[in-house]
Parts: sequence; structure tokens; C-alpha cells
Amino acid sequence: MNSTAEFKKGILFALGAHLLWGVLPIYWRMIGGISAFEILAYRIVLSMIFMILMVFVLRKSQTFQRDLNHLFTHPIQLVAIIVAGYVITINWGTFIWAVSNGHVLQSSLGYYINPLVSILLAFIFLKERFNKFESLAILFAAIGVLYMTIRVGEFPIISLMLAFSFGIYGLLKKLVQVEAISGITIECIVTAPAGLIYMIYLWQTHQASVGMNMDTFWLMFSGAVTAIPLILFSAGARRIPLSLTGFIQYVSPTLIFLLGIFVFKEQFDVHQFVTFIFIWIGIALYSISQYVKMKRNPRPE
Repeated sequence: MNSTAEFKKGILFALGAHLLWGVLPIYWRMIGGISAFEILAYRIVLSMIFMILMVFVLRKSQTFQRDLNHLFTHPIQLVAIIVAGYVITINWGTFIWAVSNGHVLQSSLGYYINPLVSILLAFIFLKERFNKFESLAILFAAIGVLYMTIRVGEFPIISLMLAFSFGIYGLLKKLVQVEAISGITIECIVTAPAGLIYMIYLWQTHQASVGMNMDTFWLMFSGAVTAIPLILFSAGARRIPLSLTGFIQYVSPTLIFLLGIFVFKEQFDVHQFVTFIFIWIGIALYSISQYVKMKRNPRPE
């Protein structure tokens, strides 16, 4: 296997995933005639169908069966992946609601601070220790959140929900020893009943918005829209160092940020700018810490 070719593939896969995630607000706005939670219910169910198809298309059925058997013999990992499925569902729902209700910039902020939340969670639950750059990065992010709360008069609950739900999801995934495709598929399977129950409730109470319209047409692609970047991300993460993945992850919030300002024309005043400056300084410090780690340990993580 040509390691250089695989490395280049890894970069392309990871970039592809973050480019798709970065333009997702456009997709969710295209189906704005359907409520966020109804979209979420269909997204969960359609993602399950798409991932089950992928298991067979990618010839992963034996791996999937092996991983299922592994989970049933390791109850803690089984519980972890079930909880992870519902945590990432909270993340999806928050993001869809935020985009549908004009909070694209807050979504961007959430995904910017996500890696800082992840190292904070690692400190709390995995007893990992900060280096000086990481400590300063978290401090600047905290100042940014505090400034936004006091000066803008808006506590960034959406940003923090996105950051913490994705951070907790990543933490839970560290406990589960299964392949990426199997993990994503199982997460979709365990959350699908909740989606189905809500869909049935909407139909029974005549509140469903889906039907013969363009919103419903675009909604039918939500399973693929959800699964494809996850598959690309997993393929990329296997081929490139974790530190490089960390740098590439800023492509998506940057695109979301630009969409919020230039496409969706959300208000962006000087106080919000100052908030982002604090967050961006935190990100720069975090990036320096990752670079230092990479130089000390150049082997892929």
C-alpha cells in the first residue's frame, strides 16, 4: 500500500466531510416548510435505512455482525453506543432548529469551540492534563462566552449545546471498540424507534407536514446527507494523524460562519465580532498546542 497515496486520500476524505458539513445549513433551509423536529425524525429513520444499505453495498455485513456480537458481550460498550446515538441526535436536532430559526452564527460558534470542550471533558472524565496553550485556549473561549452573555445579552445556549453534545458523543465513542460503519449504523438503529414514534404521532394527530411537495422531496435525501460525510470522515480519520484531523475540522464552522453572514444575512455587530475574536484566539492557541504535540510525537495517532 502506498502510504503517501493513502495520506493524500485521507486529507481529501476529511476535507470532503467538512465541506459537506459546512454547507449543510443551505440544505436544511431548503426544507424550511417542515418543522425542525419532524425533519429530525425523518433524518434518523432515513439515516438508518441508508446505513443498513451501506453495510451491504460496502460488504461490511460480516464486520457488522462481529461488532454486534462484541457489543452484546460487553454491556458497558453497548450502553455507551446507545447513549451516544441519542446524544448525537440531540446535536442534529439542535443544529436543524438553529438553522431553521436564524441562529447560523451561533451554530458556527458551537463547532469552533467544540475541540476546546472536548479537551475540557477529557480533563474531567479521562484525567488528562492541559498544557499551557490548552489552558489559555479554554480561558479565552470562556471569556468569549462570558462577553457574549454580558455585552450581547444572549447566553450562547445553542453554541454550548452543539459543542457539549458533540464532545460527549466523542467521549462515549472512545469507550466503544467497533468499526466506524458498524458504529454509525448501530447508533441509527437504536435511535430509529424514537423517530418512528414521533412520525406516527404526527400522522395520528394530523400535524405532519410531509406530503406531495418540494420540501418532502428534499427531505428524502436527509439520510444520505447525514451518512455520507460521516463515512468520509471515518475514512479520512483512518488515514491521517489525529492532529491533522484537528486542523481540518475548522473548515466546516468557517463555512457555516460565512454562510451566516453573507448568505443568510444574520446580524453581526461589533460585540459578536469581539466574541468571535476571543474564540479565534482560543482556537489559535489550541492549534499551537496540537502542533507542539505533533512535533514531539510525529507518528500518526
